[in-house]
Amino acid sequence: MGEGRGEASGADSGARPGDDLGAAVRLLWGPHPEPSRGPKRGLSLDRIAHAGIEIAEAEGLAALSMQRVAGLVGVTKMALYRYVPGKAELVALMVETALGDAPPANAARPGWREQLADWTRQLGTVFHRHPWVLDATVGPRVLGPRELAWMEQALTALDGTGLSGAERMDAVVLLAGHVRSIAQQARAAGPAGNTEAQLGDILGKLMQAHGERYPALRAALTSAVQQGGQDQALEFGLARILDGLGLLIAERAERTERTERTERTERAD
Repeated sequence: MGEGRGEASGADSGARPGDDLGAAVRLLWGPHPEPSRGPKRGLSLDRIAHAGIEIAEAEGLAALSMQRVAGLVGVTKMALYRYVPGKAELVALMVETALGDAPPANAARPGWREQLADWTRQLGTVFHRHPWVLDATVGPRVLGPRELAWMEQALTALDGTGLSGAERMDAVVLLAGHVRSIAQQARAAGPAGNTEAQLGDILGKLMQAHGERYPALRAALTSAVQQGGQDQALEFGLARILDGLGLLIAERAERTERTERTERTERAD
C-alpha cells in the first residue's frame, strides 16, 4: 500500500487493492519509533500532516506528492519516507489530523435526535473547511483513532433506542452520506457555495422558455422563490432522516412493550 514502496521506484501513487495495510495501521495507531537515520529534531508526524494539508487545501488532493511535502518540511524525499512510508499513508495521516477530535458531548445530555443533529452539522463543518477530505475518504481504507471516535460518538447517541447494532451503523452511514452529498454539491458550486440558488437561477431561465411543459416544476420553483429561495437541503434532509429514525425507534419501543405485556400476562396465568 502506498507510493514509493521501494525507494528505487521514486513514483507517487495511491493505495492499491490487495496491498498491505500494516503500514497505515502502524502510522495511525502507533507506536511511532523514531527513525534510526535522518532528521530527528524539528520534524514530526503532525508537521508532516499539516504540510500535506496545506497543499491539498490550496490545490486539491491531486496536487499532493511526497516530493512537495518533503520540500515544505525541509527534508529530502527519501528522508520523508523514514517517517511516512508512502502517499496513501500520508493521506490517511492528513485525514486523521483534519478531522480532529470528535465534538465533545453536550453537558446538558440532550436526546439522541439532538446529539445526532449536532454531530451531522459538525461533520459538515469539517467537510466545508477541508473539502479534499471528501476525496480522501472513499473506498476501503484504514481508519484512525479520531475517525473511529467520531463514529463512536454517533453510535453512542443511539444507545437505549432499541435499534440493533446493524441499524445504528446504518443510521450513522446514512447521516454521513447525506452531509457528504451536500458538501460535494457545495464544492461543485465553487466559492459562491449556494448550490440551490445557482440551480434555481438555471432552472428559472429554462422555465421562462419551457415552463408550460413542466407545470409541477414551475410551481415548485415559484414557491421556493416566494419563500426566499434559501439553501436548506442539509437541514431538510437531516430532519427527514431523524424523523424516520424516530418512527423506527417508536416502533421498537412499542414492540418491546407488547412483548413485556404478553410475558406479564402469561406469568399471571
